[in-house]
Amino acid sequence: MQIRPNASFHCDRFVFSGPTFVILIVMMVTLVVVIVLGNAMVILAFKVDKSLRRQCNYYFLNLAISDFLVGAFCIPVYIPYILTGRWTLGQGLCKLWLVMDYLLCSASVFSIVLISYDRFLSVTRVVSYRARQSVTHQAIIKMIAVWVLAFVLYSPAIIFWELVVGRSRVPKDECFAEFYYSWYFLLSASMLEFFSPFISVAFFNISIYLSIRRRRLGSKETQLPPQPSEPAMAQGEGIPLSPNWGLGINLAVRGSIHSQTSSPNLGRLDASTSRTAQPSRLSRDKKIAKSLAIIVCVFAICWAPYTLLMIIRAACRGRCIQHHWYEVTFWLLWLNSAINPFLYPLCHSSFRRAFSKILCPRRHTTPPSCVLRAGQ
Repeated sequence: MQIRPNASFHCDRFVFSGPTFVILIVMMVTLVVVIVLGNAMVILAFKVDKSLRRQCNYYFLNLAISDFLVGAFCIPVYIPYILTGRWTLGQGLCKLWLVMDYLLCSASVFSIVLISYDRFLSVTRVVSYRARQSVTHQAIIKMIAVWVLAFVLYSPAIIFWELVVGRSRVPKDECFAEFYYSWYFLLSASMLEFFSPFISVAFFNISIYLSIRRRRLGSKETQLPPQPSEPAMAQGEGIPLSPNWGLGINLAVRGSIHSQTSSPNLGRLDASTSRTAQPSRLSRDKKIAKSLAIIVCVFAICWAPYTLLMIIRAACRGRCIQHHWYEVTFWLLWLNSAINPFLYPLCHSSFRRAFSKILCPRRHTTPPSCVLRAGQ
């Protein structure tokens, strides 16, 4: 993201009336509160509930940290600038703000890609994925890679652009990136910041949907129970997605292994129970498929308008697009940081249980009398 040149909204050209000024402040403060509280809940849940510390959930934590800092730092610093039309915090803080703004928004995008990739693996590589959940160092390495890539994408250009060019194009009372009108640089960076992530997120989630659909069709064609002599691996691969994972999977290998070591009657009982539970599992899979479509659409709606207008505006040097349209697309990026806590962790049943423990601790506290009776 980037701040626009202040020529577009100097006080003499972009004056807010009293009611409009108040409405804008209320909306901006509300957005900050939603972003900070929503993502703080995710971070706190991860700290309080140790059961969340699995490899897949570390990516939710990474997304929450980047979005939390957007609401705690980036937006509050920007609010006085847009309302007054003047940057009064100095060029040093301007550089820092731009680095943090670009870094955090890029890290948020890459974290979304990482979450989608993780869910893709949970469906396509069931057994190996489940076995790696306790190995958290791989998740930490991927998280660090996200931040390094996000920093390298824009920060060196923000810091060193004027040294390479030989002069600064930014006036003292304004704050925007030196490459603001370099459309070729913005187009190249956008390929990594939006177009490639969007294609990746769409590919991973469409693949998940197709996998769900194949399972649904396969379950309709399969009428006979599996034979006890079939390999446990083959029986486990066709298990539908679990509601406990939101978009994860549940390995029922335990039941198939049991069918090998026990009597045929127990094997037929397990198969009958599986067929009984199949309609409810398919219903959950349909809901999961819908949520995947929402993920892709929200990502596109929040990022595509800004990315396209940014490139067009740089190419025509700001003369072909009215400023208010650019401003709307700019705030859509920050709106995405408010949506993410509801779109990802809050749709995850284990996170919802952790939030319930934090917000309603009495409901999850075991009465002493119950403990005594249990001990007897």
